Amino acid sequence: MRKIRLACIDSEALPLFAKSPDGVTRDGYEPEAARLVLDRIGADIEWVMLPWEEMIPAVRRGEADAVWCGQGMTAERAALVDFTHPYAVFNETLIVRADDPARAAEHLDGYRIGAIANSTNMKLAETFPGVELVSFGASDDVFGDMIEATRSGAIDGFVDDDVVMIPLGKEDPDFVEAFTVLTGNRWGIGVAPGNDALRSEINVAIEAVIADGSLKAVWGKWMPLLPFPLEPALLAATEE
Repeated sequence: MRKIRLACIDSEALPLFAKSPDGVTRDGYEPEAARLVLDRIGADIEWVMLPWEEMIPAVRRGEADAVWCGQGMTAERAALVDFTHPYAVFNETLIVRADDPARAAEHLDGYRIGAIANSTNMKLAETFPGVELVSFGASDDVFGDMIEATRSGAIDGFVDDDVVMIPLGKEDPDFVEAFTVLTGNRWGIGVAPGNDALRSEINVAIEAVIADGSLKAVWGKWMPLLPFPLEPALLAATEE
């Protein structure tokens, strides 16, 4: 069967994805959504595990066919890869240590705030007044790196998508959700510029799994507390 190579980090960031035990097997919303979509086009997945900052360059070099890994569709990324329809929409959350009183952006003057380099999360952090920004992204486990840097006091907090941050703030006693910003970031699959055939195939498949409710079922399995953001009527709205 045809294989499609998807670039992603190998990191523990449930419910999006779990760290692979063998470099091949993956679990979580993103891998399951990817299987659902690629089954529609009759292709198997080969995961290409890379550091965050190497994923898009690998697609552009032809070492992966697409990046399916938490890619908010920013203008900067869209200049490097061609994006499909969105398969997810998320907001963004700041996590701080449990004893930290900050609960709004105006409370962060003098704080060291982490985020993934060149991400939508970093763009949001750049709007916080008086903060010192700390970039992450060189390792495979960038999410874990930011957690441990906050836990140790190397940084005061970090920004990531609400889907992974809200569980962290509720389940780990060392952390608390400071606040969430309703940014509505659309996530898409990035293919090499000009790879219109693959992009079109994926778009048709995404439309189909939204229309028949199967993507909504996968979303509900992994993220039951978050409303599914891509009902068929809303998909067109996200493309406007």
